[in-house]
Amino acid sequence: VKSWADAFGGELYSIVTKYSGSLLLQKKYKDVEPTLKIEEVDGVELVKKFSEQMESMLRRKVEAVERLVEAAEDADLNHEYNSSLEFDYYNSVLINEKDENDNYVELGDEFILEPNEHFNNLLVNTTYSDIQLPTNVYNKDPDILNGVYMSEALNPIFVDNFERDPTLTWQYFGSSTGFFRLYPGIKWLPDENGVISFDCRNRGWYIQAATSPKDIVIIVDVSGSMKGLRLTIAKHTIITILDTLGENDFVNIIAYNDYVHFIEPCFKGILVQADRDNREHFKQLVDELQAKGVGTVNKALAESFKILREFRDAGQGGLCNQAIMLITDGAVEDYEAVFEKYNWPDRKVRVFTYLIGREVTFAPNVKWIACNNKGYYTQISTLADVQENVMEYLHVLSRPMVINHDHDIIWTEAYMDSELFASQAQSLLLMTTVAMPVFSKKNETRSHGILLGVVGSDVPLRELLKLAPRYKLGVHGYAFLNTNNGYILSHPDLRPLYKEGKKLKPKPNYNSVDLSEVEWEDQDEILRTAMINGETGYLSMDVKVPVDKGKRVLFLTNDYFFTDISGTPFSLGVVLSRGHGEYILLGNTSVEEGLHDLLQPDLSLANEWIYCITDIDPDHRKLSQLEAVIRFLTGEEPDLECDEELVQEVLFDAVVTAPMEAYWTTLALNMSMETEAGVEMAFLGTRAGLMRSALYVGSEKISNRKFLTRKDKESIFTMDHFPLWYRRAAEHPPGSFIYSIVSEDESEGGGLPKVVTVSTAVAVSVDGKMGIAAAVGVQIKLELLQRKFWMAMQQCSALDGACPLSCQDDILNCFLIDNNGFILVSKRPAETGKFFGAVDGSVMTQLLNMGMFRRVTMYDYQAMCKVPYHHHSGARPLLSPIYAFLAAVKWLISDFLIFLLEFNMSSFWHSDNLADAHKHKKHDTLQPCDTEYPVFVYEPAIKETNGLIECGDCQKMFVAQQIASSNLLLLVTDAACDCSVFPPVLLDVKEVEYILPCTAGSTGPFVNVLAHNASVKCERMRSQKLRRRPDTCHAFHPEENAQDCGGAAEVSVSPMLLLLPLALLLW
Repeated sequence: VKSWADAFGGELYSIVTKYSGSLLLQKKYKDVEPTLKIEEVDGVELVKKFSEQMESMLRRKVEAVERLVEAAEDADLNHEYNSSLEFDYYNSVLINEKDENDNYVELGDEFILEPNEHFNNLLVNTTYSDIQLPTNVYNKDPDILNGVYMSEALNPIFVDNFERDPTLTWQYFGSSTGFFRLYPGIKWLPDENGVISFDCRNRGWYIQAATSPKDIVIIVDVSGSMKGLRLTIAKHTIITILDTLGENDFVNIIAYNDYVHFIEPCFKGILVQADRDNREHFKQLVDELQAKGVGTVNKALAESFKILREFRDAGQGGLCNQAIMLITDGAVEDYEAVFEKYNWPDRKVRVFTYLIGREVTFAPNVKWIACNNKGYYTQISTLADVQENVMEYLHVLSRPMVINHDHDIIWTEAYMDSELFASQAQSLLLMTTVAMPVFSKKNETRSHGILLGVVGSDVPLRELLKLAPRYKLGVHGYAFLNTNNGYILSHPDLRPLYKEGKKLKPKPNYNSVDLSEVEWEDQDEILRTAMINGETGYLSMDVKVPVDKGKRVLFLTNDYFFTDISGTPFSLGVVLSRGHGEYILLGNTSVEEGLHDLLQPDLSLANEWIYCITDIDPDHRKLSQLEAVIRFLTGEEPDLECDEELVQEVLFDAVVTAPMEAYWTTLALNMSMETEAGVEMAFLGTRAGLMRSALYVGSEKISNRKFLTRKDKESIFTMDHFPLWYRRAAEHPPGSFIYSIVSEDESEGGGLPKVVTVSTAVAVSVDGKMGIAAAVGVQIKLELLQRKFWMAMQQCSALDGACPLSCQDDILNCFLIDNNGFILVSKRPAETGKFFGAVDGSVMTQLLNMGMFRRVTMYDYQAMCKVPYHHHSGARPLLSPIYAFLAAVKWLISDFLIFLLEFNMSSFWHSDNLADAHKHKKHDTLQPCDTEYPVFVYEPAIKETNGLIECGDCQKMFVAQQIASSNLLLLVTDAACDCSVFPPVLLDVKEVEYILPCTAGSTGPFVNVLAHNASVKCERMRSQKLRRRPDTCHAFHPEENAQDCGGAAEVSVSPMLLLLPLALLLW
């Protein structure tokens, strides 16, 4: 077996060294070692430098927003409200729309739109903004017209801001009345139902800028009187309130009837952070609420006050605003005694009341409660009223800040705005928003604290990370950002999207992924704690990095360097891999020599890297990075701003690697198609992002056409990582080749794997310091590898040429597997690409027992798992045809009349479209979960092994032999012995079920059964991770006018119409 392995290994090494040109490239880099410098990177200084550059960039965005605030407030100060104002504006839904007479519709004049690369090629107007309104807001309401007219003053500021800072993206003003002014102007498209559901007032940036952190207890009446439509409206009200909360807020929900209960028993007596996971969890529980019994609101109020006081006294929660939201269809008294005991005279807790339904008998009591506790009262009669009425509480909470004129700058967590942007490219772009509130400065309304709205601007996170250039971080290095709450803002291992069918969608919890769930080796959360506290420092960790879709793992020692970004709630981390990752190579060459070699046709540069800034000047946006570098070096574009250090490294690498073009070309011309058919491509990449490649076959014959293109991100240099073939080669000894079978879903046309990617690292050494300068390789057809394998297996060292055994014999199975156990060659072609343990569990188990392979358990805290949805329905006795007919008529009439009840009719007459205010929830088939999965890794210290496996009636022999200078193993097993008593060793992914064994001493039939333990899951949900609160708080102001405390929803349906469906439902 050793002779087979040696023969095959020698033949393979000869082919890949010849066609990759690896020995030539190593020699070329060896020749220039005397001119090279290898410098150790100072990680702390590097992270500080990146942080300062990011701070400077973000400060420019803040200045743009500050100019908008000033302009908006001045415009309002000079504007006199005119209730009869008539004013035409560009409505983003109606622009460029014409009627049947080919005339532009009202508010829909011609609005020139052109594609703009800076805005992802969306059609935009960079000279003017336009106005978007939700469907349920009347577009010619006097408040809207006055606000739009006043905010016209922002147009020249938008344009001026963009001219001052061409890296700015979207700028906007969200008004408290509901309109949204967006620059540059775009055409807004309704959803598939013809509805514009986007309302700027319930976006995270608006709410965060309008209010300080808040602790909220929602109390909902679930007594018998709340049955039917009232409970539906109450549920929708709770969900709308939850949607106004963010990661700096804390919440709990109490339901009351005959008794008081927390809708999540696990959260009894506490508040939990209102992150996305907890909000979604609450929404599911709200959906299950049922009405029965008699209401006891005083107990619920007392419980709420106790929770808020205990949290405040313990220094937990938001430590700022505290509020109770009471949702009920009536209060028989005003519960003065409860407020006197718990909230007066300081009134530290505001109470907001929502009267559900059209009944006004108990309205005075419900309003009194709000007005005497610095809150606000609203009556919600229909589902369509919910949004507007819930928003009132935000304006009340904003009063102290408005009266003080405190313009706090807020930065949001990472988010994607799929509602705002119709295009997939734009909607799936992670961004953060900087926003500031806009106040009325008019003296006559000062005590009312009127919030005019919020201005903001988006910052794509990729733009921020461009300031941490990839080439400075080494092969495995990266930069990442996280928030004051410990959530990831940006990280190369953050996977915010999942596939539903063919469509990419954001995961439900994509922006509340904790740092400890990505850097999960940080089990004591030392890194997380230091970064949340805004510290500057470093630490080291041994990490296991999954690559190749989790099939393989790299074992690295990483050094983490971190600091805060001043003026923001963000912290920056930079990761450098110990060893060659902490060295930077500095070469030197002349521009003339390097420029000549840059012009060779086989050369390309990493287009996601920033060699030169091409996204500011419109004339430069069409240039590739290579074209930009060439124009910079030739002086054609003197205005181009380029990274001179990186350009110098590219020139150096271009010169050193230039001979490879002629070498590969000569080989291609003299290639023997008989003996070497199957070598398809040679390629190399350098640490400066330079790539060269050559084809040994016609482009039409390439098996894997995605390789080295943007369709195969793993094979090219990106902002996030070096190519996979480069990263894997860097972790093996230089000169040793890594063979990686391309799985069927990556190769053209699917089916069985067809190609193998082979690569090796090229190292340089100066003064005892070693750095990886490049990686070089070939892509070959799998059939070439198989052909060479079976030829080698026929060789024999016996003098008479008669071998006692051969891989061709029926009694032997021969496999070629890689260092992670995946099969490259087998007698049975269908096994190619499969994990060896799934094919032969007995031998794999023995290899694990002997230590030749080891199992590594990996975790994925961003997984999505299938959720079985069970539809429960109660059976009913069969009905007579007449009864069935009457029931159907009753259903149709009652459903229609409830439809009339649910919607405020005035909105029907005053809007162009009628929005469905309450959509039924679609049951997702996938939900976020934690999973664990095995990766199997070969121990290279064990060169060969063999053994016998007892399989009952027979013994199974096997021999494993390492293939020299590779990550491959030859495995020969006994085919005659049936060893199926051993189960297969599988790569199964398992959901992590948080379970505990039954407690010791338990009795009964389930003592030894592992069961779900609710207390374990509950403890995880209750746990309060370390977080850093926002720096400012505006909870109260002595000049606040607390008597502005309530209104009611518009009632527009006749009493008779109200009584009809109620009578019908009783029928």
